[in-house]
Amino acid sequence: MKALFKTVCLTTAMAATLFAVTASAQEIVRTGESRVLFNNIYIPAGAETLYLSGSGASPAADGTWGNMEQQTVNIFEKFKATLEEQGWSMSDIVQVRIFGVAGADGEFDFEGLNKGYLQFFGTEANPTKPVRTAVVVADLVNDNWLVEIEIRASRMPR
Repeated sequence: MKALFKTVCLTTAMAATLFAVTASAQEIVRTGESRVLFNNIYIPAGAETLYLSGSGASPAADGTWGNMEQQTVNIFEKFKATLEEQGWSMSDIVQVRIFGVAGADGEFDFEGLNKGYLQFFGTEANPTKPVRTAVVVADLVNDNWLVEIEIRASRMPR
């Protein structure tokens, strides 16, 4: 009887462990949260992935390009529209790569970048945050751009 009880307990424990691993393997897991990003995001097998090429700001109606915050907001507004047209959302973004140029003072405007960025991530409307890399480059394709951003989105099939 003890052997049967041990076998049933062991089988139950193994089944529970297998269920837990299977359940957790079916969701995207974000860990290591900071103010603007997560340090790690686990994307399980079977997840759908969408890559959007690097994009810079578009000129305003008056022909100006705006500051770092304005350009960042413009870029993420374009990404949001593209994602929604394809049935995705900003909460599906798991990775952001930022390429920016330093201003005339030789400094990159991280404050302006983060002010624009935080209008889209870690908000009430979108509490998720992606992993993120930001690099300062010598120049961008368009001389009016202060920043170029590319994203990767991922979600479990619906």
